[in-house]
Amino acid sequence: MRLLLIEDDIKIASFIVKGLSAAGFAVNHVADGDSGLDAVMSEPYAVVIVDLMLPQRDGLSIIRHMRREKITTPVLILSAKDSVEDRVKGLETGSDDYLPKPFAFAELLARVQALIRRANGTAEPTRLILADLSLDGVTREVSRAGRRIDLQPLEYSLLAYLMRNAGKVVSKTMIMENVWNYNFDPQTNVVEARICRLRDKIDKGYEPKLLHTVRGVGYVIRQDH
Repeated sequence: MRLLLIEDDIKIASFIVKGLSAAGFAVNHVADGDSGLDAVMSEPYAVVIVDLMLPQRDGLSIIRHMRREKITTPVLILSAKDSVEDRVKGLETGSDDYLPKPFAFAELLARVQALIRRANGTAEPTRLILADLSLDGVTREVSRAGRRIDLQPLEYSLLAYLMRNAGKVVSKTMIMENVWNYNFDPQTNVVEARICRLRDKIDKGYEPKLLHTVRGVGYVIRQDH
């Protein structure tokens, strides 16, 4: 699931990108208002997180433009301005939520997840299960046949993406865009390497095998009968 972060403070942006990526999101970060507006207009996102005070074009201007263009993507404002008047102005402009700085990452994550649930009209399941493989989106625990499996953050994000698309073949490009979040390089073998390591952890010593390679197409996690 792709998010857009428009934030010019590199330290704050790095903190947010690292946390959201570890939570399984793909985050596109831009550092000025014009680039933010270009990103909003060029591709869809699940949520846009925007600072108000930005170089070139401010956050409220971006939100106004989005709403004029009938872009209904949920918007979460981040701002050092925390007066009631500032919050009301932000919400009246068309944002969906307002989080003043400084903030705890846990609250930011909870608000992003709430906006996604609201936009979808349903709550995203917190636990993903396939056969005897289980992934808990709250505790981030993964287990198979009742035995806990320790995954690195990127391995967890990869497994979560595959399990959210269980039964569907996903290509290397799709994985790169949704898990790694950088442009696909056809020469790299990073996806194959991570898939191999993930397969060792969730399939080795277990039956049935769940993670399959579809040659020339991509990968799929499913239970074959």
